[in-house]
Amino acid sequence: MNLRIFNSLTREKEDFTPLHDNKVGMYVCGVTVYDYCHVGHARAAVVFDTIYRYLQHAGYEVTYARNFTDIDDKIIKRAQEENISWQEVTRKYIDAFYEDMGQLNIASPTVEPKATDHIPEMIAMIAALIENGKAYESSGDVFYSVQSFESYGQLSGKNTEELQSGARVEVNEAKHNPLDFALWKKSKPDEPAWDSPWGKGRPGWHIECSAMGTKYLGETFDIHGGGKDLIFPHHENEIAQSCGASGKPPVKYWIHNGFVNIDKEKMSKSLGNFFTIRDIVKRHHPEVLRLFLISSHYRNPIDFSEKNIEDVEKVLTRFYEGIEAAATFLQGKIEDSADFRAKVKSSSLMQKFGEAMNDDFNTAVALAALNEELRHINKQVNNAKKDADSRESLNVSLAALKETGNVLGLFARTPQEFQAEMLALKSQTLNLDTGKIEDLIAQRNAARKAKDWGKADQCRDALTGMGVVLEDTANGTEWKIK
Repeated sequence: MNLRIFNSLTREKEDFTPLHDNKVGMYVCGVTVYDYCHVGHARAAVVFDTIYRYLQHAGYEVTYARNFTDIDDKIIKRAQEENISWQEVTRKYIDAFYEDMGQLNIASPTVEPKATDHIPEMIAMIAALIENGKAYESSGDVFYSVQSFESYGQLSGKNTEELQSGARVEVNEAKHNPLDFALWKKSKPDEPAWDSPWGKGRPGWHIECSAMGTKYLGETFDIHGGGKDLIFPHHENEIAQSCGASGKPPVKYWIHNGFVNIDKEKMSKSLGNFFTIRDIVKRHHPEVLRLFLISSHYRNPIDFSEKNIEDVEKVLTRFYEGIEAAATFLQGKIEDSADFRAKVKSSSLMQKFGEAMNDDFNTAVALAALNEELRHINKQVNNAKKDADSRESLNVSLAALKETGNVLGLFARTPQEFQAEMLALKSQTLNLDTGKIEDLIAQRNAARKAKDWGKADQCRDALTGMGVVLEDTANGTEWKIK
């Protein structure tokens, strides 16, 4: 099955045919760096990171651009509130962005352009729009003339007459039409500004992505992505600008991810249900958050709740336990011959995974295939103890599970690392006394050695009351939180 993508522009699934053989250009709108990233930002980052990883897995050479908006009204306001420069604001939150994305195992894009590093390209594009009769200067501001672009509204499905009627309440005498949007803003006193043919000012938000997408990917490129909230006006305006400057459609396939709801309500600071990535990873493992964010199809809304995230935590824990059990049985004897790699590539999991991901990157169905393979691995571990010939089959299954997991950005740790991190996190969030736990385990082991079963049971009951689950292994007693 060839890769098919739901194109927001045509509202249909289409066969994916890149503009250049085996090469893909992809641009995804990044964040405005004035605050910490929230779970909505996390979803967009994880969705397009997974798409990026899968395209590479499928054999494409991908040039992936994801920008930073580092000049904006919100940035200027935050700088004034904190009495620091706007550059200090952007540095602080770009650093925080990288910390958060590192937690989520987000791969680095090919290029990460900042808006303020591309002012000349924006000025050149604005000048071309004026020359082409698509934009006009008004008292130091430059606006795009929406009426000059007949196809305006094609992405969002919005009617310009209805939009114009609604826009009349917000009159701006500098505009020829209420729908016209800013390409260049005249600077106010004490605001950051750059020289331009129209006087000192700064770029509008929409022109940034048109200019940077063109610079790094060309006048027309394969994929443009972002959250559904960006369809209008941001991406609608990008199309108008880029077409107006070059006369060509800028993007072949538009991809948009769905929203994140919190306990079935829209996430909102006013409702008090606004969670940053930093808030969440204080309570939940970051890989659990990543798995949660790809557990539904990217175009569907996803409901963030404590119950849902705890359910996903159990799923990820089972994966790591299965990987550990298989690796322990195989005793590190993992094959890596060309023949072995061919068997992994043709395995049932790899086939099912490819079919799911080729169907508009359906991670929900792909994860179902991984879960099915996990059950198969657990059965194989038990059977392999009786049948040495099944060792190779188990090796293939484990390799396929790890490889597909890697494409999804999962299983980045060893099972031991994951267990240790989960234990530390739960000890912190539940305020557990790990010293007391270890002491009770030592007392229980001593009692068992002395055949004082009553004392041993008392220790186990005390640990159970603390939510601790014990497992006696050949390597000693191990424990985890229920």
